[in-house]
Order: sequence, then structure tokens, then C-alpha cells
Amino acid sequence: MSVGRVIAGFVGITGVLVGVLGLFAFFTGHLVLLASFVPILLVVAAIGTVVLAAVRQWVLVIVGAIVIVIGAVTQAPLFVENSSAGADGRSVRLMQANLMLGKADASALVAMVRDRNIDILTVEELTDEAVEGLREAGLEDVLLHQFLAPFTLGGGTGIYSRFPVSDGRNLDGYILGNLVADLDVGASQPLTLFAVHPIAPFPRSSEWMSEMTRLRGDAAAVGDGTVVLSGDFNSTYSHRKFRDFFDDGFTDAADWLGAGIIPTYPTDMAYPPVVAIDHVLTKNADATSIESFHIAGSDHRGLVADIRLAE
Repeated sequence: MSVGRVIAGFVGITGVLVGVLGLFAFFTGHLVLLASFVPILLVVAAIGTVVLAAVRQWVLVIVGAIVIVIGAVTQAPLFVENSSAGADGRSVRLMQANLMLGKADASALVAMVRDRNIDILTVEELTDEAVEGLREAGLEDVLLHQFLAPFTLGGGTGIYSRFPVSDGRNLDGYILGNLVADLDVGASQPLTLFAVHPIAPFPRSSEWMSEMTRLRGDAAAVGDGTVVLSGDFNSTYSHRKFRDFFDDGFTDAADWLGAGIIPTYPTDMAYPPVVAIDHVLTKNADATSIESFHIAGSDHRGLVADIRLAE
């Protein structure tokens, strides 16, 4: 066997094994850092399989094909629009934005809030300086009501709203700010809105797992009302801890609409964003549209979602 065939075989096998590790992370909830990149790992597996086919390693090609098919099945729900009858109440427009330690361009963000007729804005990495910058840019003239918990070092979180805000509280047991408040949107019941920011899974995977479990419990404790979770989850669809929310009646806006993978991080590199860690989850409400947008001065893309609430 030639040296070239040996090298190609090694490259191909390595690619398939990378895909196997991605599937292991998806199904087990372990290797949480790898779970962030499952779609990319599956592409690597596909490339490895093609290389194995080129050197006629047919048994390994079959293994690779099985990995690719299973991987495609895991990601397919993100590309299939839900056809179930949805909520039939009023619609609100929500924006989600991570401010990158308060460094995002406040004027540009407020202009987008105005231009897109945003009703509700959730922000993470909110500082006192960012609060002042958003105020000076006129955000509070558009979104009159707010519940804010800025942190000096940038771990703060905030809710801005056209609708009256009540019962705002900073959730206990999280390293960064995670907020919840009730919004009077004119429906028969308030909209319970969570602005969330669990700690990143790397290098503190145990804290991330604990916070995701805690967040699921906090959200489930609301009961059967209308609930929206918006924020930087530091999690992707391929994280089992994220998908656990679906067992409690929540749907991810991108998943519900079949919008596919919407990468939001990082945006401050030479390459485009590769992971979808910002999300909007709904319960007793349905997203009718979702799109990402550029946030000047941030390392995240933001999200804008139209949400139809239950009566």
C-alpha cells in the first residue's frame, strides 16, 4: 500500500471518528464543548468519508455513511417548519442583543429598535455605562419600561419594554445576571419574560450544566402561563441540556419555523459566526418569524423574532 493511501486512510478515519464524537456529545450530554460544533463535526465526517471512498475503503465508507445519516437526522428538525396550529392572540416583536461587556454601539442599537418597531428588548453583558449610553441614545423614549441589573464588569442583564413591567427579579444561583419579569401586553394573562445568560460551558462545564438545570427549573416553575426565554444561552440545539427545555413545553423559534441553524457567535473574528448560542424559546406562544442582525461593536449577532401569544 502506498504512503499516499495510508495517509488518506488515516485522514478519512480521523474524520469519521470526529463525527462519532459529535454524535456522542449530542446524545449523551457529555463533551459539552464539542456539542457546540456538532454540525461542523458532521461536515468533517462527510469529508472523511469521501476520502475513504477515494481510496476504496468500502467498509469504512459504510461506517462513515451511517454516521452522516444519523447526524443528518439529529439536525433535520431545525429545517422542518412546524405545521401545528399555533397561538391566536396578539403579536409582539422581540429583540435579543448581547452587548459584549457593554461595548456595543448604543446609538446603532437604538436606531434599529426604532426602525424595526421593537416591543421588547433583552440585553446581556450590560454595564452601568451601557445603561447610560442607551439612555442618551433615546432607548427609554421608545421602550418606556425596564427592569435592569447591570454589572460593573459586564455580566449584567436587562429588559426594556413598551409594556408595563412588574414583579421583576434577579434569579438566584447564577454567576451572571438572569432576570425574569411579568409584562402586561394587554392579554388575559401577563407575559412572563426571562432574559437569560448562563455561564459559558468552557472551561466551567460543571457550572454550565448546573445553571442550565436551574434555569429549566426556574422556567418550569412559572406553570402554564405564557412564557418567553430570550438571551445568550451559551448553548446550541445540539446540547442535550438545551433540548431538555422542549420536554417542558418550550419551543425554540428557529426550530419551530424550520429556519435552520442561525449562527450568532463570534462576529469579531476573521471568519463568520459558527455557533448558534442566542435563542428565543416560547411556551403557550409561537414565533412567526426570526432573523439575525449585525450588532455594531459586539461579538454576537442579535435576533429579532415576532411572537404570537396565546389569548
